[in-house]
Amino acid sequence: MLVFFLISIPAAFCAAQTATQPATWEASQSAQSPGQTPEPTPLPAKPSAGQAAQPAGQSQTQDKNGDNPSASGASSGTSNDRLFFALPNFLTLENAGQVPPLTAGQKYKVVARGSFDPIEIVWYGALASVCQAEDCERGYGQGWAAYAKRYGTYAADGTIENFFVGAIFPSMLRQDPRYFQLGHGSFFGRTEYAVSRIFVTRTDSGHSQFNYSEIVGAAVASAVSTYSYHPHPGYHPGQTAPYVASDRTWRNAASVWGSQVGYDTITLVVKEFWPDIRRRLKKQHQ
Repeated sequence: MLVFFLISIPAAFCAAQTATQPATWEASQSAQSPGQTPEPTPLPAKPSAGQAAQPAGQSQTQDKNGDNPSASGASSGTSNDRLFFALPNFLTLENAGQVPPLTAGQKYKVVARGSFDPIEIVWYGALASVCQAEDCERGYGQGWAAYAKRYGTYAADGTIENFFVGAIFPSMLRQDPRYFQLGHGSFFGRTEYAVSRIFVTRTDSGHSQFNYSEIVGAAVASAVSTYSYHPHPGYHPGQTAPYVASDRTWRNAASVWGSQVGYDTITLVVKEFWPDIRRRLKKQHQ
């Protein structure tokens, strides 16, 4: 219930902004200031022999191997891709070119689609198992009841962070939560580009802007999780009485924030190179 309450607070505000968003990303580019530099745009794939050239601004539906899952959802501005053929990767576009911005409703929809994907059940279960084995969050203790609490904590942490970073703040600030794969250049150049997307993002109008949605959104999400449902008291090993010290401190909140931003950074690098890995794996399979 806490997750849905937090998500519903800014929903009305974001819905009011939907009607005032630019109709297309291309139209807003004409109003861009001369001194501003737009986000790097991925180079579209060249059409094969005998294939008609695709109109400008339209997403490619196939890559050079005839397979581009991230472009299959181009009509909605999102993708149907999955990292390692399992984890949701719906906010990553490859060979996207110029695409229209997402409305506030679309941002919430795609984040909900990824956050409540069935594979997340397995993912959070694995994280809770590792935490149980390491006896982290000692206030939960051990046993199946403690495992259920750890599972719920990881699921809530991930869901809240996803909504704050991918829907709530992007809708309020009119920033684009999608990752636009660079897709060309050297390994270090592409890695640098992927890491930079943590701090720089594209706005709905096509400009480059500091990524408040990621940095501030993750900070708010970590504060919410730390000061609300995480265990308040801890337990000394071998003792049953709780001690007064609390895990609900700004240091722990900062640690959670750093972990989330670090995880998101690694994820962006994986997203940048995943299409190359996918093509290589499918080529070997063939």
